[in-house]
Amino acid sequence: MDARLNQRFPEHAHLLTVTEAAELLRTPVGTLRYWRHLGTGPNSFRLGRRVLYRAADIEVWIKEHLDTEAARRSS
Repeated sequence: MDARLNQRFPEHAHLLTVTEAAELLRTPVGTLRYWRHLGTGPNSFRLGRRVLYRAADIEVWIKEHLDTEAARRSS
């Protein structure tokens, strides 16, 4: 069953909980929740009662912040 799920939904393996996303970003869970509240954090979604993050969305969010910081420093 698990192999069929990954074939149909390959991104399924790359879903992170709030705790996992916070560990990846090396930030407290509370900060990640606050960013979600403000709408400034990485994209997330609810699946039932759980808030989940796609690993790819976190990578994009980090890259956007790196690009913004690089542009700010160069000006």
